[in-house]
Parts: sequence; structure tokens; C-alpha cells
Amino acid sequence: MTEADTLPEADEDHGPFGRPLFDDPSARALSRVGVVDVGSNSVRMVVFDGAARSPAYFYNEKIMCGLGKGLAQTGRLSPEGRARALVALKRFSLLADGMGIETLTVVATAAVREAEDGPEFQLQVLQKTGLKMWVIDGGEEARLSAQGVLLGWPDAKGIVCDMGGNSMELARIGDGKVGKRVSTPLGPFRLQQVADPARKRVTHIDRILKDAQGQMKSEGERIYLVGGSWRVIARLDMERRNYPLTVLHEYRMTPTGLLDTLDWIENADLAVLRARTGTSPERMELVPLACEVLRELVKLLKPSEIDVSAYGIREGLLYEQMPEKLRRRDPLIEAARMSERTQARMPGFGKKLFAFLEPLFKGASEERMRLVKAACLLHDTTWRAHPDFRAEACFDNATRANLGGLDHPGRVFLGLALLHRYKNSRAGSRLEPMFRLLTEDEIRDAEVLGKAMRFGAMFAMGDPGIAGALDWQPRKRLLELTLTETGRGLFGEVAQARFASLALALKATARVTDA
Repeated sequence: MTEADTLPEADEDHGPFGRPLFDDPSARALSRVGVVDVGSNSVRMVVFDGAARSPAYFYNEKIMCGLGKGLAQTGRLSPEGRARALVALKRFSLLADGMGIETLTVVATAAVREAEDGPEFQLQVLQKTGLKMWVIDGGEEARLSAQGVLLGWPDAKGIVCDMGGNSMELARIGDGKVGKRVSTPLGPFRLQQVADPARKRVTHIDRILKDAQGQMKSEGERIYLVGGSWRVIARLDMERRNYPLTVLHEYRMTPTGLLDTLDWIENADLAVLRARTGTSPERMELVPLACEVLRELVKLLKPSEIDVSAYGIREGLLYEQMPEKLRRRDPLIEAARMSERTQARMPGFGKKLFAFLEPLFKGASEERMRLVKAACLLHDTTWRAHPDFRAEACFDNATRANLGGLDHPGRVFLGLALLHRYKNSRAGSRLEPMFRLLTEDEIRDAEVLGKAMRFGAMFAMGDPGIAGALDWQPRKRLLELTLTETGRGLFGEVAQARFASLALALKATARVTDA
């Protein structure tokens, strides 16, 4: 009896999701969508919710099953891993039912596709859980991982490197597209079967990478790392550097700095590092082998920079179905819009606040203006927090939230601007170590933006534009507010004090005139 005789036919029209997610190319909303990634090392369920271009993580659970452990030696899935994965998948199926998810997409990668008992496991999963498991090949795995990077990083250009337990995929990305892909057998479980001494493994790794390099023809490009083992190494790099922010998405490393970290890990007590970073024993066991691969990858590809992406196959499945019009939207702005819609007191006010403050930022770069826009949309989303902690809550939300298309200095800039939305001074804040990710000019600009929002947000409740207009003349250091008749009634003592504070931050003379 063949697999085709026992498993239901694939839906050729719609692929793994079984139904189109985006009937309307202009759709902003996204109902709950569940995805399960059955990897060689872990089985993870993620439920996405909210804004389509920047979906929120409604639910996220991972079990370190080790399905692919010993596969290279036996040709079969780990019996213990199969049992654990089956229990996890049954649980995930029940959770999806409880959340009202119509279709739970289950995608399996290297371990299931390469194991001789992979089809048998597929059938067992279907019979015991009712879940159809889609097994994808290495090229498709590389493509979906690369699309996941593009979902959170629209301008990404270079080589995506996704390490799983039994394989490592490379894919070229640029201009919002995925190009050449290569799948290699360089997962840590595979490398465990390569006998010591370590130099034999290094020779083995080097040979495979040179073959991949011959196909990818990459040198001096940016590398984007996807996968749990890479994230642990990046987290350890943060630990070595005493880096002030622990968000891994868009964390960036130089080749020299990363090689220093790999040396540091090699000579460290892994149990101590595991305790310091909260890494699971199962994951830490694979880190030394991942380090060997990464060292050779850096030496061979000579990347300009090594960046970490928290998005991979699961996000790539969403990106797969997005129409081009939706892909072109800015994930940061879409996430900020969703936060305002669901958490602000007056949804829609952020757009009006941005229009009112825009004259203060004449000549600013496009990148700076998108941060200004995001800040205006987010300015009131923590209003329920206690007043004593509201400013820091704003900062924490901006720096730690699931926001795509935002590098670490951008996170801190956004957080600092929102802090000043609620608080004049940042002196003595527990957040000060993070400010070192910004230049002095960026710190000043974030303060100006925050104090501008602090004034504009309370100047008029419906639309500050009907109360007055701002004009900023940087050469004259003159900040002018022109009041309408309505604005004269609204420009009370608190508004006057906040306008004066904004002028002080700009080192400007304040002038108030009537329209």
C-alpha cells in the first residue's frame, strides 16, 4: 500500500492552507490562522492574529521532540521523538479547535521527508489527530524560510541561512523576491554522526559549504540567520558584549565580533552559559556543532554583516499567500495601526496627530518619518497603565513588541519618543543603558518628537489641526503656533506649558499668533 493510497489528495489549488487567506488584496485584517512546523529538533505551533501584513502572535508553543535525532545513523525517526511529537500534535489539534481555527496547517521538513518511516508517521498523525501533514522538500523549505524573512524585513537583500536539526538551507533574497536555493545536510543531528576529531568535521563542513558556495556564488553579502541554534548563538553574542537589548529579531553582528563570540563559546562552560541565557539543555547540546558550521560559513562567504531573523517557515507560509499589494505595505506601520485600533482611547487620532506635527520634520529622511508616523499611531496605546509607570511601559512596548521592519536603534528611538510623550525627563531611568544604541542627535530628536506628541495629544481631543497649525523655522530657531478661534479656547495653562517645553527641546523661541 502506498502513501497515495492512504493519505488524502492534496488541494492543488490552495496548497497547505487549504483555502485562500486573502480574497481581498487590500485586506488589512487577518482572522486566526494556525501553523505547525514539524522540524527535526522541535515541533512548534503558532497562531497568528490581527493585522495581515504584521500579524500578532496570538499563541506560540514549542516542544523539543528531537524527531531527527539519530536519523543519519538509522535512517528512521527517533522512536522517542515520534511519541513526543504525536502527543504534541494531538494537543495542538485540540487547542486549535478550542480557538476556533478552521484549518491548522502542519508542515514537516528534513526529518520526516528523509526518514524511511516518514510516510508511516504521516499516516499515524492523520489517524490519531486528524491533521494532514505536508512534507516539503529542501528547496521549498528554503523558499518558505526566505519568505518569512521578507515578511518581517521587506528590504532584506543577501543570503538567508536556515539551520534545522538535520539540514541547513540557503536562499538568495532581494527586491522582495526569493532567488537561488540550496539545501545541505549540515544540521547538528547529521554532524553528530561525523566522527571526531573535530578537524574531520570541519573538513566535512568545508567541503559541503564550498559546493553550496559554488551554486550560490555569494561573497561579501549580508547573511540572515534563521533557526533556533543560530538564535542561541546570537543571544550568547549579546551576553558576551553586554548588549542592552535582548530582542533577537534584527540583531546585527559583524564577522569579526561573531568569530570572537564563537571562540568565547568554545572555551566556556556550556552549563553556565545555558543558565545565564535560559536555553534548554536540548538546544544547548547542539550549539557547539552549529558554531562549527557558522565559523566556516563566515570564513567562506565573507559576509558584510550577520543579522538574525525571528521569522522563518511559519511566517513564510503567510507571505506565500499575500497579494503583492499587501506585501508592499510597511509592517511597522501596519502593526502600529492595529495597536491603535485595539488599544487606543481614540482610534484614528494618530493620523491627525501626525499631520499636525509634520511641519516640525521638514527635510527629515523617509526612514525618520516612518518612525514619527509609528510613534503618533502608538502614542496612546498604553493609557491604561498606571501613571507612575506609563512612560516606561511605552518604552518597553516599543522595544520588545513584535514589530517587523524595525532595527534596534529604531526600536530605542521609538521607545524614547514614547517615553517623552508621557514624561519630560529621562534622567535616572532604568532604561538608560539602551540609550547608548542612539547617537546624541538621535536622542535629542526622540525627545523633540515625544514632547511634540505630549503637546499635540492634549491640545485638542478630536483633531489638533482644527485648533491650530505649527511652523518650525530651524535657521531662525523659531517655533510658531497659529491658533484658530477654537484653538484660543483650548490653549490653556497646561497646553501653554507643554508648548513651551517643546520649544525648549528645540532650543527655539516660541511664538503664538492668531489665524
